Amino acid sequence: MEEFSTPKDVVKFLKIHKVTLYRLVKEGKIPAIKIGKQLRFSKGRLLTLRFN
Repeated sequence: MEEFSTPKDVVKFLKIHKVTLYRLVKEGKIPAIKIGKQLRFSKGRLLTLRFN
């Protein structure tokens, strides 16, 4: 079963500001899913991210 992270966990992991995280999600650079009204991030996909 796939594990998911909260925005708070992702901010700490990527060492970015929360506003930056939401901007990157909106731009499609970080994949996220919505569970109810909350965003969740696949831990496996976060490990493969590359920013250019």
